[in-house]
Amino acid sequence: MFQSYDVSARPEQAAPRIKALRALFPSLGINAFLVPRTDEYQGEYVPPSAERLAFLTGFTGSAGVALVMAETAIVFVDGRYTSQLRIQTDPALIAGGDLVGCPPAAWLTENRPEGIRLGIDPWLHTPSEVERLKSALAEIGGELVLLAENPIDRIWQDRPAPPAAPVTVQPQQFAGKPAKEKLAEIAKAARGKRADAVLIADSTSVAWAFNIRGNDVAHTPAPLSRAIVKADGSAVLFLSPDKVSGEARAHIDDLAELEAPEAVSARLAALAGEAIMLDRSAVPYACVQIIETAGGRVIDAADPVVAARAIKNEGEQAGTRKAHLQDGAAMVSFLSWLDGEAPGTVSEIAAATRLEAARASVGERMQNPLRDISFDTISGAGPNAAIIHYRVTTETDRKLQDGEMYLVDSGAQYQNGTTDITRTLAIGAVDEEKRRFFTLVLKGVIALSTARFPAGTRGMDLDPLARIALWKAGVDYAHGTGHGVGSYLSVHEGPQRFSRLGSPELKPGMILSNEPGYYRPGAFGIRIENLLLVKEAEAVEGGEIPMLSFETLTWCPIDLRLVMAELLTEEERDWLDAYHTETREKLMPLVADDRERAWLEAGTRPLNL
Repeated sequence: MFQSYDVSARPEQAAPRIKALRALFPSLGINAFLVPRTDEYQGEYVPPSAERLAFLTGFTGSAGVALVMAETAIVFVDGRYTSQLRIQTDPALIAGGDLVGCPPAAWLTENRPEGIRLGIDPWLHTPSEVERLKSALAEIGGELVLLAENPIDRIWQDRPAPPAAPVTVQPQQFAGKPAKEKLAEIAKAARGKRADAVLIADSTSVAWAFNIRGNDVAHTPAPLSRAIVKADGSAVLFLSPDKVSGEARAHIDDLAELEAPEAVSARLAALAGEAIMLDRSAVPYACVQIIETAGGRVIDAADPVVAARAIKNEGEQAGTRKAHLQDGAAMVSFLSWLDGEAPGTVSEIAAATRLEAARASVGERMQNPLRDISFDTISGAGPNAAIIHYRVTTETDRKLQDGEMYLVDSGAQYQNGTTDITRTLAIGAVDEEKRRFFTLVLKGVIALSTARFPAGTRGMDLDPLARIALWKAGVDYAHGTGHGVGSYLSVHEGPQRFSRLGSPELKPGMILSNEPGYYRPGAFGIRIENLLLVKEAEAVEGGEIPMLSFETLTWCPIDLRLVMAELLTEEERDWLDAYHTETREKLMPLVADDRERAWLEAGTRPLNL
């Protein structure tokens, strides 16, 4: 199994650990400390050895930061995690903060804690974050203190060992382009900015550029690493040599020098007097400190790999199409089984376990094995589905009861692609109110799926299409409508996204999720998600400019029992029927047995008024 359902953190653990942290403040010359969720590689997902926020507070979400002061502790989270934060932390000890509307720097300016000396670990914060903190503290007469060591590590007695998973090579048939060509393009980008070298600090960027993969972080197959690519095309890869052998070693030796991760400091310092291109919103502040202290010059520019890997090449597109067909067959196997079980007999954990087993079984049959899941499966029934990023544990596990809806948001890592799909299902007979909101969410999925838009359109421009039916009903959802997805890499990949903040323009080859939802706390939650590929749209008669559109990648029935056909327009009903027809045609040859085939046939029948 790729997922544990054990309780990994508890609210009561926070009190003694926060007390121990505060006890270190005088010796460190601080009276406050900032604890981000991220690690030294600035990744969304971190290894167990870097789960400092969860260790200290009990909060296990993938986005958050704690501000611990002498008398007050605040954990800032976004709208996905407000319910989870209340459940996982002690409200008498930890207050909730708004990571989006009032992040720590803004909170400091607004609340003006007197005489604050805020300590941070400069390897865990970007230069952009540090600049905002310095500005806020200067305004209130405070001071930012850069610590030489992280005090959390001093009180974490049973801290897990750093990851040591072996590195593998991503074959060119899936990578779509040789690593040497990718590195040459990075070097060209450096020359274009008149830089002597580029620091690539994002592990997923390094994995993509060098056509390597790893298993240092759960569900994201990138080895924790950094790289320096010089303008002349030479490169240094900072990756533990213990993780590299055989084919991987030969592959890397043909591309770059291999150095231990800690060697990056000396290598950056050795670039004294040179201009180093880096993304100040993505690298550790410590790296900028080292460069500038040594007399180097920083050129602030976007990581050139981010835009390149966002636009999937032909090999990556072909691979992800095949991966989604295989994943669709696994979903049919799972959903047909679930529909055959009586309400009240299947638990959230049993369902998630069965889904992972279905993916593994189909992967074995199709000779494309399941390498991992792409994130911890969100398996929520009834009120648990209203927790947007719910993670079921042995303590919260509940049965799927008659009259409820069950939300399952899951994904897989196959060597030819990364998947992410959400389906909300009826368990027994579901009342009209739930069906109405399900249909409003479905209208948003269809609106985005069928969008046509000119070049230059941004995710923020299209985000309202997925929300308008819900807005008309006086409701909304507290998360973005969609995120970018990698190619056997991170399931959350920028820069593209559908959200109010999605400013990068959408370009052919980009993959995004389309996942509007509706959540009623304590009652039910609904989300429907397909992945979309941006493509050039077919010309229409009378059209005057080229347009872009979306190709749907995800193929799996949408629960017709929850659809109120009378709330759909004729165009929306036609889309749903066409989607189900294509789903049936694509998946039927991949489905294993007669029972699953019968279920697929019934689940993709035409919608009747």
